[in-house]
Amino acid sequence: MNRFGRMPVLLVLTCLAGSLYAQTPRIAVTGAIEWKKMEMRVSLALDLASAGLRLPTGRAQAEEIIAVEFASLLRPYILAIPVDSSTTVEDLIRLGSFSFLGPENIAGTAKRGYATLAPDFSSLSSASTLDLSILSSRLILHSRPMEIRRVLSPVPAASYSGIIIIASGELPVHGRRTGAFVTPCLFPKVWDTDMNLVYERNILDPAGAGKTLVRYAAEEDIFRDTPSGLSPEISALVGSNPLRIIARGVFGIRPTDPIIDREDALAILSLENNRRLLREGKVVIVLSDGALETRFEGAP
Repeated sequence: MNRFGRMPVLLVLTCLAGSLYAQTPRIAVTGAIEWKKMEMRVSLALDLASAGLRLPTGRAQAEEIIAVEFASLLRPYILAIPVDSSTTVEDLIRLGSFSFLGPENIAGTAKRGYATLAPDFSSLSSASTLDLSILSSRLILHSRPMEIRRVLSPVPAASYSGIIIIASGELPVHGRRTGAFVTPCLFPKVWDTDMNLVYERNILDPAGAGKTLVRYAAEEDIFRDTPSGLSPEISALVGSNPLRIIARGVFGIRPTDPIIDREDALAILSLENNRRLLREGKVVIVLSDGALETRFEGAP
């Protein structure tokens, strides 16, 4: 039997990669999650001296080192992505709900940019962009949407083209004597002030909706000098006549879930067309500017 036959795949790959360079390279990682775009931007900067490389002959090998190390360097940041108010991608792997090699598979979908040299030629950097909607689509496991519970006493309600929840200010945290700004995650829930669950990922119709449960936006995206007051990107999702709701609170171990008035929830749930908006994911949550970007970095 091949002597690698019983070794874990990752260990074999690590052994093979180690033969590419004798010295341990230092690679700095910087990046951010841009929640408006549902993208993770990441830049890897290889210190050429630490890898024993010199230009111009070492450039190709430097690019190869970055390519080999890319997925493993990105793994901890993918693991830390919040899935909902209490769960990260790492939690899902521990619970057996996501493949151990899932983060590497997601990293493999990244769009890679051209490598560039630092002005002093000391390092080679490569920028990449990861579409987080690919990750969220792989975490939607149901094939049919959950039935939305209808209200016993429907209220008269207008028919809307989308739903916008404005949660950009500091809000009271349900069950605590404190306030917090809503923070983004892949699958936020929406509750009403009676703490009835209004919206969650299983309501989304995977056949008829997009790849994400909600779209995040800034205040400037809903106060434009346009007939609808919306940016073109937001208008394309929620139409020209959305229901605008001001969040009344926030809920969750991590403050990701906006709470809306019971009256607003009834306006959504009382009409089939408005319930359809939930199934189709035509929901926008407006957050503070500071919450819309999550920066990260790793020292070389």
